[in-house]
Order: sequence, then C-alpha cells, then structure tokens
Amino acid sequence: MKKQIKRQTLGYIAAAFGLVAGLAWNDAIKSLIEYLFPLAQNTLFAKFGYAALITVVVVAVTIYLGTWLKDEKSQ
Repeated sequence: MKKQIKRQTLGYIAAAFGLVAGLAWNDAIKSLIEYLFPLAQNTLFAKFGYAALITVVVVAVTIYLGTWLKDEKSQ
C-alpha cells in the first residue's frame, strides 16, 4: 500500500512539473506567433489557429509515443 501511494504521489508531482513546463511553452509559442504575425495578435482567428496548431502537434507526439511504448513492450 505504501509503495502505491509513493508511486501515485510521484505521478502527481511529475504531472505538476509537466503542467508548469506546458504553460511555459504555451507562453513562448504565443509570443513567437505574435512576433511573426504582429497584425494577427489577439484576434479570434489567431487564437483558433494557435489552438489547431498545438492540437496537431500534441496528437502527433502522442501517437509517436504510443507506438514507441508499444514497440518497446513487444520486445
């Protein structure tokens, strides 16, 4: 039981660090988009474009990691 609690606590801590890193990257990417496309700042189209771009990247990374873990388990 103690081992499971430690494992879950470690998972929560790792998730918190992941959230902090994600927020930092979010701010950096938003700043880059505002720098590259200064006219599109804070427009609805720019926000949806940013959301779509991030979604595509996250899905691609998730699929890659899923296949990587699947291949590693089969070996």
